[in-house]
Amino acid sequence: MTSRAGTIIRDGETATIRFERRLPYPIESVWAALTDPEQRGRWLGPTMIDPRLGGRIETVAEGPPAPAQHRSIAGRILAWDPPRLLEHEWHQSIIGETVVRYELEADGDGTLLRFSHSRLSQRNADGFIPGTHTYLDRLEALLGDAPLPVWTQRYAEVQPGYGGRWSGRAG
Repeated sequence: MTSRAGTIIRDGETATIRFERRLPYPIESVWAALTDPEQRGRWLGPTMIDPRLGGRIETVAEGPPAPAQHRSIAGRILAWDPPRLLEHEWHQSIIGETVVRYELEADGDGTLLRFSHSRLSQRNADGFIPGTHTYLDRLEALLGDAPLPVWTQRYAEVQPGYGGRWSGRAG
């Protein structure tokens, strides 16, 4: 059984957020929720995606109480291997140039999702981890055809559990 909580791996001045979750849904369903603009738009925010290696992906994340220009994310797709791997640049004005990776592995009748968000500053990793937790909860609710948690409420619920959390320093 995997934990629902994420971890932060710190390495010098940068950090990586990692989550591993077992989702009780087929890998094809999870892949579609990550890559279909309509589905992705429901749990993350309006998305445009050119589904191929080198294609563009753009999203305006919904939920955080910040201006749209701070929630706009864009970049190139760095890895595209349906239905197992999506990696893309995550260029966002408030954090700079980072990389997000979704790895999927069939696990019985479900899917093991390994998520990472790398090249973050340590401060941004601390701020982003509860938000990422919240978005992954919304993804899981979408897959289960359940009501999606309200982003601000779910963030407020999970954020206290991440105060000072980190898994260690590399090297």
